[in-house]
Amino acid sequence: MKSWNRFKNSYLLYSFKRDPVAIISFCVLAVLGVISILAPVIAPYNTYDTATIDIMDAETPPTWMEDGDERFILGTDIQGRDLLSTMIFGLRVSLLIGVGAVLFQSFVGILVGIISGFFGGKLDSFLMRLADIQFSLPYLIVAIFTMAIFKVAFGIGRYEDLAEPLLIIIIGLSQWPHYARTVRASVLGEKNKEYVEAARVIGISRQLIMFRHILPNTMTPVLVISTIQVANAIMSEAALSFLGLGMPITRPSLGSLIRAGFEYIFSGSWWITFFPGVLLVILILVILLLGDWLRDVLNPKLYKG
Repeated sequence: MKSWNRFKNSYLLYSFKRDPVAIISFCVLAVLGVISILAPVIAPYNTYDTATIDIMDAETPPTWMEDGDERFILGTDIQGRDLLSTMIFGLRVSLLIGVGAVLFQSFVGILVGIISGFFGGKLDSFLMRLADIQFSLPYLIVAIFTMAIFKVAFGIGRYEDLAEPLLIIIIGLSQWPHYARTVRASVLGEKNKEYVEAARVIGISRQLIMFRHILPNTMTPVLVISTIQVANAIMSEAALSFLGLGMPITRPSLGSLIRAGFEYIFSGSWWITFFPGVLLVILILVILLLGDWLRDVLNPKLYKG
C-alpha cells in the first residue's frame, strides 16, 4: 500500500499524465500486448491449424477490394492463411522474441557490469575487452554462422521447432555489452559512496553489497535502455527473418510475413507485406516513444522543475 501511495504521488506518474504522447503510446502498446497474449482467442482463425487453411484462398485481396472475400478482412497470404490472424500470431512471436532477448541480454550484461565495476583491476579489463570483441562482431554474421551450423547439425525440422529460443539467444548475446557498460559506469560511481563503506565496515559480504545495495541504485538507466532494446530486438528479429535467417514461414513473425510477401508486391498482392509492415512500424514507434519519455523523466539533468 505504501508503495502504491508513493507511486501515485511520484513525479513519474505526474509526468505521464501530462504527456499525451506517452499516454497514447502506452495505450497502443497495451492493446497490442493484450492482443498478442490472447491471440488464440482473438484471431479469427488459428494460423497453426492446417485444417483451416486452403491453398485455393492464396493471395485473396482484402474485403473492400474487387475479388475480396468477406471471410478475410485483410486478405490472405501466399499459403491461403487469413492475414489478420497471421499478423496477430506473428505479433505475439515478435514480442516474445523481443522481450525474451532483452531479459537474456540484461541478465548477462548486468551480471558482467556489476562484477566488472565492483572488483575492477584485471578482471575489469578482461570483461570490458570481451565486450569490445562482442561489439566488433555484427549480429548478422553471428546469426548466419549459428543458423547454418544448427541446420546442418540438427536439420531444418528441428530448427523450426527451436527457432524462437535460438533467436532470443543470438540477439541477446549480440547486445549484452550495452547493459554491461552502463551498469559498470553506475557501479563505479556508487561503490565508493558512504553507504557502501558503512556496509563494508559492519561486515556485510561483497555479494550482498553488490546485489542488495549497489544494484538497485543502478536500475534507472537499465530501465531506459530496456525499452529501447526491446524495439531493437524486434527490429533485429524482423531483419533476420527478412533475410531468411529468422522465424520460418510455418511459425510467422512480423518479419517473416514481410519477407514472404515482398516478392509479390509488384505482382499486385501488396497487402501481404504492407499490413504486417505497418503493424511493425506502429509497434516499434510506440516503444521508442515510451523509451524517449522514460529517458527524459528519469534523467535528472533534464528535469525542469
